[in-house]
Parts: sequence; structure tokens; C-alpha cells
Amino acid sequence: MTEQYDAIVVGGGPSGATAANDLALAGHKVMLLDKAGRIKPCGGAVPPRMLKDFDVPIELLCTTANSARMISPNIRKVDMPVGEGGFVGMVDRDVFDEWLRVRASQNGATRIDGTFEALERDSDGTAIIAYRPKGSPRGSEPVRVRAKVVVGCDGGNSGVARATLPESDKPNFVAAYHEVIESPPEGFNGFEGNRCDVFYQGKHSPDFYAWVFPHGDKTSVGVGSAVKGFELRKAVANLREELGMTEFKTVRVEGAPIPLKPRKRWDNGKDVVVAGDAAGTVAPASGEGIYYAMYGGRAAAEAAGEFLRTGDPKALKIARARFMKAHGQVFWVLGMMQWFWYRSDNMRERFVKLCMDKDIQQLTWEAYMNKELAKKKPMAHVKIFIKDTGQLILAAGNAVRNLGKQKAA
Repeated sequence: MTEQYDAIVVGGGPSGATAANDLALAGHKVMLLDKAGRIKPCGGAVPPRMLKDFDVPIELLCTTANSARMISPNIRKVDMPVGEGGFVGMVDRDVFDEWLRVRASQNGATRIDGTFEALERDSDGTAIIAYRPKGSPRGSEPVRVRAKVVVGCDGGNSGVARATLPESDKPNFVAAYHEVIESPPEGFNGFEGNRCDVFYQGKHSPDFYAWVFPHGDKTSVGVGSAVKGFELRKAVANLREELGMTEFKTVRVEGAPIPLKPRKRWDNGKDVVVAGDAAGTVAPASGEGIYYAMYGGRAAAEAAGEFLRTGDPKALKIARARFMKAHGQVFWVLGMMQWFWYRSDNMRERFVKLCMDKDIQQLTWEAYMNKELAKKKPMAHVKIFIKDTGQLILAAGNAVRNLGKQKAA
């Protein structure tokens, strides 16, 4: 054990690479440990604000989408144009994540390709990260390095979180799986290379949604579900067959658990803080995670930096406090939407119908672009609230009537 770092970041996805980059730019000695070759299943959608906030060149986008199509159980198709000047950026995680890792290393972080094994303690209580370098012989002794602070960005099944945070706080997961295929030609069975298609159909996902997201010369076809035993691969195969996409070459396939609720605690009160999927920061209802992962990584870097400056473990709480202040309300609203609208095909049908409303479309895109609840057009919010309340009352009335019929029978 010859190395000691100010900070060791475990996991080199958008969250970890952002945290490592920010800490390195602040002058800290940083190690970025990443399990090389792993690509998370992801639709790849990012808002324009991500490019600005994190200084990402637009050239990293493999394409842009200017509309989304919502497909209901009864094949109702509702197109939601982004509007003038707006777009949904699409990235290929294989390229995007590597660019972020390279930037972090160019800015001073020491990049190590290897697998996290354990978080241990030295005799004086200092954190020790044990890892196995890529290509090391099986059974060989792990490499051990010391760290003043550890930032865990190692995914939904975070080893860092398991080693340091309460097991009872583990977030609920949606299992996600997608197949990246060669893109169909423009117009093939209605395919459009600048439109994201979202399928709210129980046959494809009983509690979430399926998607077809364009990535330029490649396309992501995927599905998510939290229902145990639901066959994700079969669902994607059925979707591809339904859309006539089975003939297009599969480039790669990926699967992973996606957490949809922020942990109540992101730090161990000593010298560890988590971010990204490890902290549970994937948006409910939409499943959007890249922007939130990078925001969380930056917040974790800020907290770790303050801890390194002051030595006060309370500084680590900055990460969660900052994230929840900025995005907690949005996550709560999206969580309620998922709980209410995704519960059955009947409710999904109503949800897609609501999406026809122009006010809903405008506020949805404003919130997506700006990463905050839209504050313009207050009467539009009132109008939407009345509509949603009406749907809730109607659903409650139907439930009462059905219960009465069951008792009568």
C-alpha cells in the first residue's frame, strides 16, 4: 500500500467522472476507479441544460430529437413537439461516458481500470479501497490505497453504499434492459430519426414503459419494469417484432437495476458520500438519469471538497441537501405521477390522452429543458390541476362502484 489520495471516486459513469473532474480541477489528488467495459442500459436522452452546466460539447450528441410520441394501450398516438429552439439531445453511453472519464484524467485525476472489492479501515481509521486491477489473475491479492474521502458512484447495486450506508435505506429498483440496433431507414414502419417513441402499454411493461430512442446510425429499443419475473428480453423481442425491427443487426445488449427514489442518507457521517444511481437519483416516471447523475456528482464533489478543507464530516451532508433543494420537488411530483398513472392500462390510456393538452406539453418541455418545475403561465398549472383532480375523482368513483358490485355479487 504505497498510495494515498485526497479522494477516491469509485465508478466512472456520468456521476463519478463529473465528481472526479471537479475535485481534480479544485487541486485535490484524485483517483477514479472504474470497471472498464461496462455500459449502462440507457435511452441516452439529455437536456440542453446539461451541455451548458457541465461544459459538454454539442458534438458529443449522436443526434437530436425534436418530438416525442406517446403510444397508449389502445394505440392512441400523441405527438409532443419540443417547440421552437428546443431539442432532446441523444448520447451513446459508450462514447459519452468515456469522454467524461478522459476529461477527468486530462484535468489531473488518476484513472484506474479495475473492480472495487471492499472498503476497509487502516489502524488509524483511514478508509482503504481494495480493488482488483483489470486483467489481474484470479485469486491474486487486491491492490489497496488509502483515501481521506471516498465518493461512491458505482451504480444502483453500489458496493460502497452496501459497505457504509443502512441496508434499510436501499431504494426500490426498476430493472432496465435494452438492445442497441442498427437504425432502420427513415420512414420505415413510421420510424423517425428525430423522434423518441414511448410505449405506455402493459403488454410491453406492466408498471413502467418501453421505448425506441434514436441515436443516429443506432437506435435503443428497451423496456423497464419493477415486476419480479417479468421477462424483459422477451418484451423487447416482442416490441422489435411488432415494429418490424427484428431484421436490423443488434450491436449490443445491456441490463441493470435503475433506482427511482433518492436515498434518505448519502453519507456515513465519517468520510464517505455517494452520488448518481448509488444515491438513487434517477427520476421517477421518466427514468431520466444522466443530468441528475452529473448534478449529484458535482454536489458530492462540493461536499467532499468542503470536508477535505475543514475536516468536518457534517460537510458531507451538503451533497444530498443541495440535490434535494434543486430537484426534490420534481422527483416528488414524478413519483406521484408514476404511482397514479402507470398502475393499469386504463390509467395509462387516460394519461396519454391528457398528453394531448397543449398546456401540458409546453410545461412538460419547459420543465425538462430547464430542470425545474415551470413557473410561467400560472393558469395553465391550475388548468392541469383541475384535469388531474377530475381524473382522480373519476378513478375513485369507479373503484367505489366496482367494490359495490363485488359486494352485491
